[in-house]
Amino acid sequence: MEFDDQMRRFFGTDDLGAVSPAAMASGVERMQVEFGLETDKGRRFAMWSLLYMLGKAPDLDVAFKDERDRDAARTFMDLLDQANEDARGAH
Repeated sequence: MEFDDQMRRFFGTDDLGAVSPAAMASGVERMQVEFGLETDKGRRFAMWSLLYMLGKAPDLDVAFKDERDRDAARTFMDLLDQANEDARGAH
């Protein structure tokens, strides 16, 4: 599942700045429900990643039963944190 596809599926747009607070809350809720039901590891990781970026992701031990999946999520978190630090330093 591509990032833009997730945005359109859950929020109706690929521009989060255009999403109203009510639509954001509704989209996050739908995503959390689908995340809980999803069995495909790749789709689960993609949904968790977007939820993480929105500050709404479940804890790693709840989200991922497999240690390798938790390690991949930690790596994603570290890379995102580094990218955010680099972006702040570029201003």
